[in-house]
Amino acid sequence: MSLVRAASLFHRTPAMRVAACQPLVGQQRFASKKIDSGIEARRQLLAGVNQLAEAVSATLGPKGRSVIIEQSWGAPKITKDGVTVAKAVVDLPDKLQNMGAKLLLQVASNTNEEAGDGTTTATVLAREIASKGLKSISDQRVNPYEVRQGMQKAVEAAVAHLKSIAKPVGSHEEVAQVATISANNDVATGNLIADAMKKVGKNGVITVKDGKTLHDELEVTKGMKFDRGYISPYFCNKGTKIEYQDPLVLLSEKKISNIQAIIPALELAAQRHRPLVIIADDIDGEALTTLVFNRLKTGLAIAAVKAPGFGDNRKSTLQDMAVSLGARVFGDEALNLNIADVTLSDLGSAGEVVITKEDCLMLGGKGEKEDIQKRVQSLQELIDETTSTYEKEKVQERLARLADGVAVIKVGGSSEVEVGEKKDRVTDALNATRAAIEEGIVPGGGVALIRCHAAVAKVVESLEGTSEQVGAEVVLKALSAPLNIIATNAGLDGSTVVEKVQQAGATEGFDALRSRYVNMLEAGIIDPAKVVRTALVDAVGVSSLLTTSEVVITDLPEEKKASEGGMGGMGGMGGMGGMGF
Repeated sequence: MSLVRAASLFHRTPAMRVAACQPLVGQQRFASKKIDSGIEARRQLLAGVNQLAEAVSATLGPKGRSVIIEQSWGAPKITKDGVTVAKAVVDLPDKLQNMGAKLLLQVASNTNEEAGDGTTTATVLAREIASKGLKSISDQRVNPYEVRQGMQKAVEAAVAHLKSIAKPVGSHEEVAQVATISANNDVATGNLIADAMKKVGKNGVITVKDGKTLHDELEVTKGMKFDRGYISPYFCNKGTKIEYQDPLVLLSEKKISNIQAIIPALELAAQRHRPLVIIADDIDGEALTTLVFNRLKTGLAIAAVKAPGFGDNRKSTLQDMAVSLGARVFGDEALNLNIADVTLSDLGSAGEVVITKEDCLMLGGKGEKEDIQKRVQSLQELIDETTSTYEKEKVQERLARLADGVAVIKVGGSSEVEVGEKKDRVTDALNATRAAIEEGIVPGGGVALIRCHAAVAKVVESLEGTSEQVGAEVVLKALSAPLNIIATNAGLDGSTVVEKVQQAGATEGFDALRSRYVNMLEAGIIDPAKVVRTALVDAVGVSSLLTTSEVVITDLPEEKKASEGGMGGMGGMGGMGGMGF
C-alpha cells in the first residue's frame, strides 16, 4: 500500500494550499480543502464584512432606509431590522467573503439575543473595529494578540462610563420615549408598548402577533389563561363557550376514564350548588360519556379541559394553577393523593371561568397570597438560573400568569408585507423597552458612545508605546461610527456632525429626524444602556478575534463526475432497431 507524503503539500505557496489527497477504496470521502492565509485572506474576509455592513447600516437612524429582501415564497420582505437584513446577506458566492459576513452576523445575532435591539449599531461598530484593526496591524507591524488586549481594556473603560451615566427609567413617559425611538419614531407604537407595560408590569408577558384589522390593538389578560379549550362542545352553556361564576376546580395529572373516580368531587360541588371544572391530562371513555349525558339531560354544571403543555412543563403548570386556585394536584407522586378520596379543601376556587374551543381563562383565583408570592419568587430564581432561551420563555409565561398577566399587541396593516415590516419594529421596540427598564437609559443617537471618548482616551494614554495602545485607539476611533452613519443617512456630512457633538455638553446631541442639536434627554432621544453596552461588547469580541486571524480554511466545491454506466452506456441499445420501431 502506497502512502501520500504529507510533506509534499508544503511545497505549495502559503496563499493557497489544497489538500487533494484521494481517499483509499472503502474509506470515507472527505471534501477537499482550500487554505488561504496572510493579507489576501484578511482582505477577502473584510470584503464580506463590508458587504453585510453596508446593507445593514443603511437602516440606522430615524432617516435610515428600508431593505427589500427576496423570499423563497410569497411577497418580498421589507424591513429595517438589522439582524433580519444581516441573515439575508449571508449567502455570498465567494466563500471567504461569506465567512467574513457570517462573523459579522454573529455579532448582530449575539446582540439581538442578549438585548433584543441594537443589532445595527453592533454591526456598524464591528465593521469599523475590524477594518481599522486589520489596517493598523498591517501598517504598524504590531502583535495582534496585544492589539486585542488593548481593545478589551478600552471596552471595559467604555462600559464602566456607560453604567455611570445611565439613568433609571421610572415614568410612563420615559418608557414611551424609549419604545418610540426604537420603533423608528412611531409615537403610536411607543404609546401602545408603554400602555402594555403599565398594565401587566415588569413581570408580565407581552407578545407581538399579526392582527386582523388595519389598526394596532392591545389585548390584556389578567388571570390564569392557557391554550387548551373544552374537551366537548356539549359542555357549552353560553353559545359556543362555557362561563361559570365561583366554580370549584379539580386538578389531575393523570387521565380520568372511570366515572367512579370523580363522583365524590361531583357530589361536593352539587351539595354547595357550585359548578365543577375538571382540568386533567385527559378525560375519556365512561367518564366523558357520563358527564356529557348529565350535562345535557340534567343541566349538570360541569366542564372538562385538558391540562396545558407536555411532560414536565405540564406538571409545573398544574402546580402553578394549584397555588393560584388554592387546590391540590391529584396524581402527583409527591402527594400520593387518591382522587376518589377528595375533600373540599383539595378543590380549588376561582371567581370566574371562561372556556372556549381554543383556550381557558380563570379569573380571581382564591389561593393564598403568601403561597403565590413564594411561587413567584421561585420562578424568578429559575429564570435567572436557566441558560436555555426556550426554557426561560416558558418560565416567564408561567410567571406572568401568576403575577401580573399577559398582554398581546396585535399589529395591523393593509397587507402582509406592511404587517411584517411593522411587526419587526414593534418587536425591537418592545425588547429595547425591557432593556431600558433593566439597566436604565443613556442619551441616544450614538451620543452615549461619543461621551465614552474621554474614558477610553485615558486608557490609550496609559498604554503609550505598546501594541495594546494600537487596539485601544481602534476602539476610540470606532466610537463615533454610529453617529457618523446616522447623520449620513439623514443627508448630512457625518464627520462635521460628530465634531460638533464631541464639543457639546454631556447630554447634547444631534436630532437626525429634525436636523438640529438638542438636549437628548429632554427631547426624549434616548437609548437603553443595556443595548448600547451589549452592542459595543459584542462588536469588539468578534472583531478583535478577526484581527488575530492568519489562516482561513474553506471547502472546495465538489467536482461533478459523469455517472458510471449511466445513460451513456445505452448506446449499445442501437441494436434494438431490429425490433421494427
